[in-house]
Amino acid sequence: MNKFDIEVRVRYAETDQMGVVYHANYAQYFEIGRVEWLRNQGISYKWMEENGIMLPVVSLTMNYKKPAKYDDILTVTTILKSQTSVKIEFDYEIRNQEGELLTTGYSMLVFIDMKSGRPTLPPDYVTERLNMLK
Repeated sequence: MNKFDIEVRVRYAETDQMGVVYHANYAQYFEIGRVEWLRNQGISYKWMEENGIMLPVVSLTMNYKKPAKYDDILTVTTILKSQTSVKIEFDYEIRNQEGELLTTGYSMLVFIDMKSGRPTLPPDYVTERLNMLK
């Protein structure tokens, strides 16, 4: 499954003085979607880190269409865009409870060996799981 949805309720602390979600918080919503997308594929960030692999974001783009507001229930859709030898890319859509498209996004992450700090191939288990999606 290349696509995964998760619901997130906007908390008061995520809003600014204008009563809308502060722009930087969308990156956290994307992270929630991405982590749960991976978990749904049987891939755990915790497991990767315990096995010496980090997966940092190296590129992030967001496009704001409409504001999210306090107590909105957002659906974060995470879509696997591509996966190559050392990187993985995702697209995102965030919609409110009325189904209105609020935000779109994109991120690129790179598999990094924690000892060397250099890009590396993902563990075989991860590669096998991702290859099942192709």
